[in-house]
Amino acid sequence: MQILQTIWFLLIGILLIVYAILDGFDLGVGFWHLFAKKKEERAAFITSIEPFWDGNEVWLLTGGGALFAAFPPVYATVFSGFYLALVLVLLGLIFRAVAIEFRNKVNDSRWISFWDRSFAFGSILPSLLYGVAIGNVLRGLELNEIGDYTGGFFALLNPFALLCGLVGLSMFAFHGALYLALKLDGEIVSNARQWAKKSGILFLLLFLVAALWGMKNYLYGIAFIPIIFLVLALLSGASALLFNGKENEKLAFISSCVAIEMVMLSVAFALFPNMVPCSNNPELSLTVYNSSSSQLTLLSMLIIALIGMPIVLAYTFFIHRIFKEKVKIRN
Repeated sequence: MQILQTIWFLLIGILLIVYAILDGFDLGVGFWHLFAKKKEERAAFITSIEPFWDGNEVWLLTGGGALFAAFPPVYATVFSGFYLALVLVLLGLIFRAVAIEFRNKVNDSRWISFWDRSFAFGSILPSLLYGVAIGNVLRGLELNEIGDYTGGFFALLNPFALLCGLVGLSMFAFHGALYLALKLDGEIVSNARQWAKKSGILFLLLFLVAALWGMKNYLYGIAFIPIIFLVLALLSGASALLFNGKENEKLAFISSCVAIEMVMLSVAFALFPNMVPCSNNPELSLTVYNSSSSQLTLLSMLIIALIGMPIVLAYTFFIHRIFKEKVKIRN
């Protein structure tokens, strides 16, 4: 039973890592959308992610569904405790989706400007709130005996969580800038490299501060494992900056993907075996072992996952291969 519980902890982690890597560049592109000066550049930004963004969000939905099925008490606690924050995330994702679809429906500058801002808003807000949510989970939530969150919304806006929010925003901005440098063609590529340089340095600095803060206060499992991933995350981020400076867009983007993976793994192993630590009474913490579904449920889901995940991965690889060409900016 414990093996199945651990496997599902890792599988949910993999789903969220893949989501962070794939939708991360979408969210980052939305951030830099505000900084594009020409309407042709903004149009190219959206074109660069248009074939992928909706498929990338499937990984988030799958991760949420897997959490609900494998660890129902964790799902109930997190989704009820973060209810308002999750509504804001959904609002942002809805605005982003509608903006992509509606932007070019009317040839009017005010219409296009409104949806451009909506696209940026729908990208920045989730990027920030994802990090805030992770920061709060790492910090621990106030829970009662039945696992309900007893703190208020403003308790979630604590300094550590807000710092993690800025780490998430800068990480996705860095990832998005590297994607733009890889995907676009023309003069905007040099701008994307500069954006990547600035956001990458900021990400590494913020992540280092958050990592030191977290290591001092919020390590729950075997300490050396998350520390290893923290070091690898910093090295991968630095490699992305180095390759970006050498104008090697492909290796820079791959290094950024690895950096996101290492960041997520450091969080997972800092928590393990906890899934939602309880800040007011550690005995009330929701762990991998006290909050899972039955053995039959976990085993049945594992069989389904082993069939379904390779199909989704194959589709993701296929669609990125089909649309691998650079996007040219039309003047």
